[in-house]
Amino acid sequence: MDFDTLLHANFGKLDAAVSDWNTLVGNLEKLDTDAKDGLKKTAFGGDWRGVNSDVTRKFISKTVGEFADAHTQADSIRNILRDTASELRTFKGDLTEAISNAQNRNISVRPNGTGFIVRAVDGDAGKDVKQGDVDSVRDQIKGILDKASESDSTAARVLRSLVDQADKGFGDASYKDRDQAADAVKTAEDLAELAKKDPSKLTVEEFDRLNAGLAKYNKDDLFAEAFAQKLGAQGTLDFWAKLNDANARDFPMDGKRLDQYSELQKNLSLTLANATQSASPEMSSWKTDMLIAVEKPVNGVSGYVVMSNLMRWGDYDDDFLTSYGSGMMAKEQEGVRNGRSPDQIWGYNGGGLWPHLNSTGTDHGFDPMTGYMKALSNSPDAATQFFNSEFIDKDADGNPYKRDTDGNGKKGHVDLTNFQYLFEERDWMREQDSKGDESISGKNYLAAALEAATTGHPAGELPTSETVAHSKEQADLYKSVVESVSKKPDLLTGNGYMSDSFGQMTAEYMPDINRALAPEQESKADLFIAPGAASELKESDVTRFLYTLGRNPEGYAAVTLGQHNYSSNLFEYHAANPNTFIPDEKALSAFERVGEVSGEVQGILGSGRAYESELQGGEQDAKYNDALDKASEWGGALAGTGIGLLVAPTAGPGAVIAGDLAGTFAGEAISAITGGMKKDSTDDVIFRNGKEWDDTSTETYRLLERQATAAGEAAGSGDIARERKVAAAAEDGFNNAGTNVGRYLNGEGVPQALETKK
Repeated sequence: MDFDTLLHANFGKLDAAVSDWNTLVGNLEKLDTDAKDGLKKTAFGGDWRGVNSDVTRKFISKTVGEFADAHTQADSIRNILRDTASELRTFKGDLTEAISNAQNRNISVRPNGTGFIVRAVDGDAGKDVKQGDVDSVRDQIKGILDKASESDSTAARVLRSLVDQADKGFGDASYKDRDQAADAVKTAEDLAELAKKDPSKLTVEEFDRLNAGLAKYNKDDLFAEAFAQKLGAQGTLDFWAKLNDANARDFPMDGKRLDQYSELQKNLSLTLANATQSASPEMSSWKTDMLIAVEKPVNGVSGYVVMSNLMRWGDYDDDFLTSYGSGMMAKEQEGVRNGRSPDQIWGYNGGGLWPHLNSTGTDHGFDPMTGYMKALSNSPDAATQFFNSEFIDKDADGNPYKRDTDGNGKKGHVDLTNFQYLFEERDWMREQDSKGDESISGKNYLAAALEAATTGHPAGELPTSETVAHSKEQADLYKSVVESVSKKPDLLTGNGYMSDSFGQMTAEYMPDINRALAPEQESKADLFIAPGAASELKESDVTRFLYTLGRNPEGYAAVTLGQHNYSSNLFEYHAANPNTFIPDEKALSAFERVGEVSGEVQGILGSGRAYESELQGGEQDAKYNDALDKASEWGGALAGTGIGLLVAPTAGPGAVIAGDLAGTFAGEAISAITGGMKKDSTDDVIFRNGKEWDDTSTETYRLLERQATAAGEAAGSGDIARERKVAAAAEDGFNNAGTNVGRYLNGEGVPQALETKK
């Protein structure tokens, strides 16, 4: 800050800017509220089918989010400008006062170019002035100018950083004043300097300061960006690789903080993920540098192996994740074409001291695919794009994959997507967890990533009304999942821990499942209504897929809750809008057809459960019941979304909007199954005996009849005769399930209960 600039500063323009930003913040706050309460609420009650559901709905949701981000960013900019103006005004006052006090002591302070000169005044008045007094005034003024310079420069820096956070639109970083933003940046730079040190020279105190700082600030946008930039892409890899170097002579901190490595790994991962969301030129360079750096070994280990272990937490930028995955899969594809296994591709030889780059206890971090799958499970859009991308072309040199695709008994080379390779073909690296047991984390995270990719929300998060409509890419991927398990059920039964994710994604595709099991008819879409793109599934594939899920407690629980949620919503919708569906060729009403297909879904699931109970014995029922109990919270969230029903009715003016009804009885139906929620109008817990086929079918009929009755009462159109027909239709559905399970499974794995019925 120039001496003369501060001394004669006119804050009129800055004050006017603050005033303008005050007005803008107020206006944006109102727009933010209107967008949430008006635009979004109205739009989500609209008719979301076809292109509208896939494109317009997402666009509106994103637009509403941009209003919120614009308000947040404007508020932060206003706060920083206001705080800086106040500080500079204070510094100007301090400077004026210091000059005045100096003059009273016969010390002259004058501008000199961009600086200033301090000396005793000429003549007799200045003869008694001591040099120490002159130096003191000089230092005081220099201190004021230094503080003013810091205020001005840091304000400029953080304002530029805030604006650069988003390439298009607005960022969501929030700061109450300049100090808060500037402190975040300064702390980031200090901690990055610690991470640049040779890890063997890192003291316990420095480790604790680094870990605590990352834990405190990893959600701070400016901190994350400044830390990543200062440390650099290569520096990031070097730090983690050397900190975990099992062959190092000088072990970091003498091993006194090994138990905290997992926390540091998490905090570092969250910080880097946050940093990649910035679209600033500096972070764009960082991401490019990282994509180059991972192609080379780091401390004797593949760069991909190192970085993937720092991707297990947080939401990494989609474009970065996609590019990273493309590079990693290209390396793996080259390896398999040359006949190498993943162990060989990524350098693990199974012996010697090998760095354990993952400290969570689930695995040692030898396979880069494991950490990357965990990253995708947090980033749905990137996951969808990744799994649908091509892994290998059928004509690629050295393509080792052959299949009989036309049923003529001859195998030929085939194209494979990333999904098909990872789920159907890859020989996943064998690892151990911290207990010495075989690790399941690789395939388990694969299932979680698929859940995110097909549903549009991070794995493990509760479904919301905003993720109801599926894109064509999501629906196509789900179809691939169903077909894959249908062809080779052991891909799932042999890895039962994947079934919870497969079950939960299926619960959000119940419209598609129901359509696949319903008889062919033109009005099927009006009966099993759903927003978004449809997953065109075959009855045979769905039957084998549901049966396979039914053999696993978590898979069974998720789909059971999903189906009863969907059937409850369908009954409510059709009771309120009776003209949306024309009776089909059997003259069955909407209620009857819903009951029939619901019965078939439960029959297929129940047959899988019954068969598993025959294999495992009576203790298997306890596992199923426990899974149902544990699914209560998730099921309650499912009921609250009205999965597949947030669409407008087609019955014309005055009809009831489905979104207003969705979930009225679904929660009660789910509570009757889980037993873990308040039962409201239900007084018992059902689906507790999976071995007895008659019990399962009877309970299905009973619950569906309750749902139909509640829907009729809610719409003021109760019809006892209609509701009784639902139970009869559900029985037909159960019989269809028995027939189709026997037919599509070729008699293999059919429970004794079904064979007896036949």
